[in-house]
Amino acid sequence: MHHISDEQRRVRLGRRHLLAPSLRTASPVSVADAVVALHATDAATVFLSTCARLSEAGVVPVEQALYGDVSLVRQLSMRNTLFVVSRELAPCVDASNARTVAAKERRTFLKHLADDGNGLDERWLADVEQQTLAALADRGTATGTELSAAVAALRTKITVFPGKKAEGVQGVTSRVIRILATEGRIRRDQPRGSWTSSQFRWAASEPWPSEDPAQARAELARRWLRSYGPATEADLKWWTGWGLGAVREALAAVGAAEVRLGDGAAGWVLPEDMEPEPAPEPWAALLPALDPSAMGWADRSFHLPAGHREALFDRSGNVGPTVWWNGRIVGGWAQRADGEPVWRLLSDVGREASAAIEAEASRFSQWVGQARVTPRFRTPLERELTT
Repeated sequence: MHHISDEQRRVRLGRRHLLAPSLRTASPVSVADAVVALHATDAATVFLSTCARLSEAGVVPVEQALYGDVSLVRQLSMRNTLFVVSRELAPCVDASNARTVAAKERRTFLKHLADDGNGLDERWLADVEQQTLAALADRGTATGTELSAAVAALRTKITVFPGKKAEGVQGVTSRVIRILATEGRIRRDQPRGSWTSSQFRWAASEPWPSEDPAQARAELARRWLRSYGPATEADLKWWTGWGLGAVREALAAVGAAEVRLGDGAAGWVLPEDMEPEPAPEPWAALLPALDPSAMGWADRSFHLPAGHREALFDRSGNVGPTVWWNGRIVGGWAQRADGEPVWRLLSDVGREASAAIEAEASRFSQWVGQARVTPRFRTPLERELTT
């Protein structure tokens, strides 16, 4: 069986994720497509991940792609997580993942309405949705607070989990907006405040054209293998959130070829992707919390030394800001209150690597300017570095 070493996997990561300086791009859309999807749970991550891979890092081109020409879009999709993907890929992500998430969001909210016991039902929800869309059409863009002020029904409060320990009273605004967004009927627009803010305005949108879910899963698997292969069934299952049957069906649909990984496990690649690639020039990177290059696999042992995990991940498995050298995670970094990036190496990397990391820290400071970034999910080393 064809063998692909851990070193070759690191080479592919550096090349395909556009992390070597000579491979950086001018296009935020090209960045998103290179990693398939950018984690967007933390608004700042989208900018930090993209700018780490841009030939000329800056906030403006990313904002233009997100809110100007809308060539990048946010979707609640894989693993019920918010991602940013290219507009071209969005219908595929919708059919393969987001549509299922949307259906679950609607079922869950309708159950809460029924449990509340005040006669609110599917017809009531449909009416509230139409009022919300009409209010948004009148305003062009609006925050959730502004929509709630305009639509009286959005100020409704319901009791969730009645009679249980978790019983509580909640407003419905965020639930209604979440459903409309997940179904593609509204989208997140320019936030209030800076690019680090998650207080988004909302704008009207059109649902994505319908695609066959099985074909969409195959296309997403193909793109993922191109960016992350070789990888295991477990890696693809984890990244997509699909069941094992759907994973195997998608791998078969793209004709994935089985290979042997460095640790002896079975992995998969696209059939035309067996040959080794040349290593790019030596490269360093400061990648943000939840960056795709750290979160792309369930098993990260080929790029994450075992002893580093405790310092760099929180208890839920979210990775914090990481320092990379030639395809390995070698430390972590943070931004202090005065704006200075500071890092700690957990591996001995030598003088060349240290100089390259210094250069990346300087590059980060230049484009970030006065902005201050604190990850939503704090990790032990990131906390230590900011105290």
